Amino acid sequence: MTPALAERARIRAAMDRILAGTPQHSNGALTIVALAQEAQVPRNALTQRHPDLKNDFYAKVKERGQPTDSERRLRKKITKLKELRAANKEQLAQLATDVENLVRVVNQLTLENRQLRRQLATPGPIVRLLPAQPQPPGR
Repeated sequence: MTPALAERARIRAAMDRILAGTPQHSNGALTIVALAQEAQVPRNALTQRHPDLKNDFYAKVKERGQPTDSERRLRKKITKLKELRAANKEQLAQLATDVENLVRVVNQLTLENRQLRRQLATPGPIVRLLPAQPQPPGR
C-alpha cells in the first residue's frame, strides 16, 4: 500500500471512530483538528492533500444533525456578545439621561452665577453694625 493510500485509510478509520464516539488519539471533537489528531496525520494532510476526506467528514457530521464544536463555541460567543450588547445599550441609555440632567444643572448654576455677579456689580446700601454700648452695673 502506498503512503498516500495508507494515510487515507488511517483518516477514514479515524473518521469512523470519532463519528462512533470512540476516539483513541484525540478528544473526539467533530473538528478537522481532532480528526487529524485521531488519524495521527498533520492537519494539512486533510486541508491540502485530502480535502475530499475533509469535506466527507463535514458532510457526515452535518448528516448527524449535530452542530460541530466550533459551531457550538460560536453560538455561545454570539449569545454572550448579545448579552454584552444589551448591557451596553442599557448603560448608554443611563449615560444619556445623566448627561441631560447634568446639562440642566449646569444651566441652572450658570443663571445663578449671573445673578450673583450682577448683585456684586451693583452697589447697594451699606449697612454697618455699631458696637453695642456697655451696660452700667446694677441695671
